[in-house]
Amino acid sequence: MKPIIRVENLGKRYRIGMRKDNYITLRDSLTQAVRAPLRRLRQRRDDQGQILWALRDVGFEVQPGEVLGIIGRNGAGKSTLLKVLSRITEPTTGRVELYGRVGSLLEVGTGFHPELTGRENIYMNGAILGMRRREITRQFDPIVEFSEVGRFIDTPVKHYSSGMFMRLAFAVAAHLEPEILIVDEVLAVGDANFQKKCLGKMGTVAQQGRTVLFVSHNLRAMQSLCSRVIWINEGTVSADGRADTVISNYLKTSVSALDEQVWNDPATAPGNDKIRLHSVRIRRTEADSSQPITVHSSLILEFEYWNLTPDAYLNLSIIVTAEDGYPTFSTGSGYERNWHGKPFPAGLFRSAFRIPGDFLNDGIHRVLLMVVKDQSEVIYQEEDVLVFEVADTSEGRGAWYGKWPGAVRPKLEWETELLEQ
Repeated sequence: MKPIIRVENLGKRYRIGMRKDNYITLRDSLTQAVRAPLRRLRQRRDDQGQILWALRDVGFEVQPGEVLGIIGRNGAGKSTLLKVLSRITEPTTGRVELYGRVGSLLEVGTGFHPELTGRENIYMNGAILGMRRREITRQFDPIVEFSEVGRFIDTPVKHYSSGMFMRLAFAVAAHLEPEILIVDEVLAVGDANFQKKCLGKMGTVAQQGRTVLFVSHNLRAMQSLCSRVIWINEGTVSADGRADTVISNYLKTSVSALDEQVWNDPATAPGNDKIRLHSVRIRRTEADSSQPITVHSSLILEFEYWNLTPDAYLNLSIIVTAEDGYPTFSTGSGYERNWHGKPFPAGLFRSAFRIPGDFLNDGIHRVLLMVVKDQSEVIYQEEDVLVFEVADTSEGRGAWYGKWPGAVRPKLEWETELLEQ
């Protein structure tokens, strides 16, 4: 099948740190030529060191009907790539071949004229895509209904809020039937209902056989929507493959294991005038603690802290999140036997709990610690106080080689019996 997008040796270069004056007079030019020929040569050499390659030697192909996700850290080159594909920015090197109309939703406001009304912008965008007026009119009511800006459709869009602007822009990009839909961080603006509508619409667009390029930091949404993901790192393609594999590898590089922290001085330890941390650590219950943590490992999470307020009713609350940032489970010390319902004197305490083996799924796990007073008031919290990776093993997999779905993968007891033969 012929690809609908082909990118070959694509590069985009910028010069940074240079000021562009609006105009230079003849007098300025003559003065510079006489006074500083050597300085101009030196400046030219200095300018060569101010070159930034936002993209370099990027190459890939996209098939018709494919939903491609693009991930990477801020400044990696994702948005630059989409601007080149949308023909907003001209590449420095390489070439891009596009076979079909392109609908783009990049920054808020791209492709809209602020002085025109919402109605006028819809028709203008359709005309830019090469659509006839009657084709745009056929889609006009669905666009307005989806965007929920019907009351303001004849108001200049410069008076729209950012949420209204984004809703209308997405509705236009998705409904005017481009063969290629390019979306950059559409989930960054808007409420939860709008985000859900956007994801649903992109899924519908993909089912209709159109091609979608999707950039987002919402990795769970990307994994559910995209079958393939490209990882852009410092302007180059670092990985290209199955969504779950590429996303997992990307997350592993952005996380450093943090299985123990100790602060010996209460004056400088994390906390406040009510609580100070002394140490946090993960301990293995197995004899050999030098081996990596696996899905079969039993773990003890241990927290030592100074209570600085006498007669405080305290408990620790823990939220463990998976690598996509969504909570795996939460637990708390509120019903711990020794101190349940009892006031804490000032002093050094240790609280711990056990995570059984065959419970956590493989991947990166982060621990959020909250210290709660009177069962209701969070007096201190620390994100990523512990970060650890759980490795998979070949034991018990059988013929299954893919990623086990779900936040946890408990080993539950099953029974099978023959009822009839």
